[in-house]
Amino acid sequence: MISSLINDVLLFLSDFGYLGIALGLMIEVIPSEIVLSYGGYMISQGVIDWPLALVAAVIGGLFSQLFLYWFARYGGRPLILRYGKYLLIREHHLVLAERWFEKYGQGVIFGARFIPVVRHAISIPAGLAKMDQGKFSFYTVLAIIPWSILFLYLGDSLGSNWRAIKETAAPYTNVVLVAAAILTVLYVIVKKRKRPADDPSNL
Repeated sequence: MISSLINDVLLFLSDFGYLGIALGLMIEVIPSEIVLSYGGYMISQGVIDWPLALVAAVIGGLFSQLFLYWFARYGGRPLILRYGKYLLIREHHLVLAERWFEKYGQGVIFGARFIPVVRHAISIPAGLAKMDQGKFSFYTVLAIIPWSILFLYLGDSLGSNWRAIKETAAPYTNVVLVAAAILTVLYVIVKKRKRPADDPSNL
């Protein structure tokens, strides 16, 4: 069930329409699944329209990750370790994300977006590694679009029952997670095959 505090935040954001969706995803006060589902509910009520709701979701989701990317790129690891807790990023989250980034490369930015704990932390090693911002944004948006469509659609379908999103979304998110894992594995295989045979990273 949705807590009264989260419900109050959603009601506040709903007053801003599309901007409210973008801000809700940007500041990450509450989970993106809930913000998007509520956005879907607003679509079902005719308050907002599908295309612009999706655009707002993509913008909000992208900037949410760009803030973490910039924080890491220009602040460095010491700053992350010191202030990351205020962004709900703990050291063990960072270590796990760094391992993923080192093991699977830049393409993991896409696949990790669908995995709890790693999905937000993965932006930090990308920033620390000074990954090209354009490529980072591309992989991030590529993952945000299907995720946003899924929860906007479910919220729209549930209508006034959107609070049951957790139970309703479970089968869908499992499928998305498996699909993302498969795509990530395929990406890694293709990247390895493209490397020269004497490249140490192939070993």
